[in-house]
Amino acid sequence: MPHFTSYDGTRLRYDTVGDGPPLLALAGGPGMDARYLGTLGGLDAHRTVVRLHARATGLSDVPQDRASCSFAAQARDVEELRRHLALDQVDLLAHSAGSLVAQRYAAGAPERVGRLVLVTPVGRAAREPDEAELAAIRAGRAGEAWYPQAAAAGRKLAAGDEPTPRLLADMAPFNWGCWNEAARRETARPLVPPPPWLREAFYASAGSPEPLPTTEVLVVAGALDGLIGTAPARLVAACHPRARLEVLAGSGHRPWVDEPGRFTSLVGEFLAGRG
Repeated sequence: MPHFTSYDGTRLRYDTVGDGPPLLALAGGPGMDARYLGTLGGLDAHRTVVRLHARATGLSDVPQDRASCSFAAQARDVEELRRHLALDQVDLLAHSAGSLVAQRYAAGAPERVGRLVLVTPVGRAAREPDEAELAAIRAGRAGEAWYPQAAAAGRKLAAGDEPTPRLLADMAPFNWGCWNEAARRETARPLVPPPPWLREAFYASAGSPEPLPTTEVLVVAGALDGLIGTAPARLVAACHPRARLEVLAGSGHRPWVDEPGRFTSLVGEFLAGRG
């Protein structure tokens, strides 16, 4: 697997799928193994999807300084990868928590970003779900067979129980627009888990949004996203001067799995300048 050495000597890995102009893809979590992004629903048919394994995640090395895992610090890794790939500009797609890294990078180096796609972003400079909206989205799934078990897990986590693998597995259906075989397969995919300290280190740089560039931005939300809802995406879109918001009615937190055709058409047209 290809790799590069970032600014502090940490070796970071990345992989590529597809053919065409490069599209740099940042994973969420924080701390998700970037391979869960797959082909992003088929975007690899026209783009080379470059999936960055962020520091301390996936197959990349763990840095000596944990503070370098904050989302603000990780923007420097995006710049190092751009240089490594010898690109004047990058089109950038980020999912969930990865959107914080992407927005920080775009704010600091707007001339280096072509088009920016933020998929189910968690917020502008922190996690910003609307708890009332989130509760309503989850309650709307009450008629589904898996709901009682998922709702019970959600109550335990809200009460402060440790997020054990069992509780997280019980909660998993809330993340998807449809808890079908594709969602089950993606949930069960064996990937490298993040270290337990990473989440705190990642969000250590949470605070006020940076000054925003005039980069063209597509923000994609899932109307059935029972993990964070649509409120964070609406906040993100509202604060970017040249943003377009699309809420996909049948999608949860990973719309490229729930509605791959709609997702790839929407994102592909935007990246091609037709959106």
